[in-house]
Amino acid sequence: MPLAKKQPIQQRGRVSARELMPLLTDWRASAVGIPGYRALADRLRLLVLDGRLPVDTVLPSERTLADALQTSRTTTTSAYRLLRESGFAEGSQGAGTWTTLPRDSKLESPIWPEHLSGEADPTGANGDFSSAALEAPAELYPAYQAALAEMPRFLPGNGYVTSGLPMLRERIAERYTEAGLPTTPEQILVTNGALQALHLVLGVVMERGDRVLVEHPTYPAAAQAIRAAGGRCVPVPVEDGWDVQRMGTLIRQTGAHLAYLMVDFHNPTGDLLDEAGRRQLGAMVADTGCRVIVDETMRDLDLRTTLPAARAGRPAPDPLPMPRPLAAFAPAEHVITLGSASKTFWGGLRIGWIRASQPLIRRLALARGNEDLGGPLLEQLATAHLLENAEPIRRHRQQLLADRAIALHDALRVNLPDWTVPLPQGGLSLWCHLPEPRSSQVAAAARALGIWLTPGPRFGLDGAFEARIRMPFARPVADLVPMTEVLARAWRARGRAHTFDDDLTTV
Repeated sequence: MPLAKKQPIQQRGRVSARELMPLLTDWRASAVGIPGYRALADRLRLLVLDGRLPVDTVLPSERTLADALQTSRTTTTSAYRLLRESGFAEGSQGAGTWTTLPRDSKLESPIWPEHLSGEADPTGANGDFSSAALEAPAELYPAYQAALAEMPRFLPGNGYVTSGLPMLRERIAERYTEAGLPTTPEQILVTNGALQALHLVLGVVMERGDRVLVEHPTYPAAAQAIRAAGGRCVPVPVEDGWDVQRMGTLIRQTGAHLAYLMVDFHNPTGDLLDEAGRRQLGAMVADTGCRVIVDETMRDLDLRTTLPAARAGRPAPDPLPMPRPLAAFAPAEHVITLGSASKTFWGGLRIGWIRASQPLIRRLALARGNEDLGGPLLEQLATAHLLENAEPIRRHRQQLLADRAIALHDALRVNLPDWTVPLPQGGLSLWCHLPEPRSSQVAAAARALGIWLTPGPRFGLDGAFEARIRMPFARPVADLVPMTEVLARAWRARGRAHTFDDDLTTV
């Protein structure tokens, strides 16, 4: 099937009353002692803050929502009015009412300070817990030694390998084939990390002004890359799982013909899309003609069996079978897969790759040649050796992460008992639910105490997820547990949360 042609872009996505109802099932429970319209407005406000109701989404009409909720139209009309007055909605005649976030209110998060990884902080902070990346495995140094022993045979050449070393491309291709996705080396392009891979892909398949469907929450660097390339992110909520039907509706409503997805231990939630969901998603891709960029950088960090075993204090059983890569369920020209050695092995390798159809790989290689001609040979050789012995490294990393995740989870339950902290299916972090939308304030307070954390809105679009915070468990247990004690101090120092009862311009 040919790729989707660009359709006239509508301004906003829409949510139907049927789609909204599961999010409003117990809205009346909070209506004790307050008017129903205020309870409904408060629930809708929280859905916007949590990212489950994305910003710039057109709500059902007042009459339609009233019928669905079996309440009066006065209730929905007053709720929408309250949302508009408080900055959580806007509306116009003929266009309906759509969600927003306040621009000039106390909700506005402080500008979050950025720093460079590995750079000494001028204020002397000693606890950088913002990075979800592990230390190097013991096998890394021997891999570099083996790579150095092989280097002499490459020295007579010019050292440029734009598409990547053939032996590394072969091993990456074998990796996909073993996972259930037949792949040839000609379908692989080696890059300097997965982020360069994403930039390359966006530069080739996206035009400025294009709308791109992204999960909400999402990986912040990916959203930034899309915006920097001129794309416009269209959020689709995924905290409760991937709603493929909703995704297809959004693609048609907004004219998006590109999507960026992390279905293999999503960052930051740690969720995994099962094979049935991938089959449904592949059918949707074929039907809409939407191209999908699949980020698989977390695929090796499967904790589904190691976490329960670590909790029980027993050895982990054999891992569960992984679903086949999403590209196995959709037309070859529609799915572009990104991979990386950074999470499985070590970020310092700076080795990533793209798996796509051979014609597209050729186009990407030509585009890459205009940027940096190729990556370093030594790191590619070392990665090839690591991939040759990947299974024991992967199993050890999974056990290490499971032990650290349990330790962090338990320490948070002790020091911050009012937080909700689900254990992930995989990945490198806990996606914590706060009882108040104060993530940025807590992270700033922790920063003043010497702890770097990434607040929830960094993973959202337009300021969502103030009631979430990402807690990586990549550091040793000896670092993680004391960090939660500092975080508890920061939480106690937070400001009091506002409600609609305080005023109409704050939360």
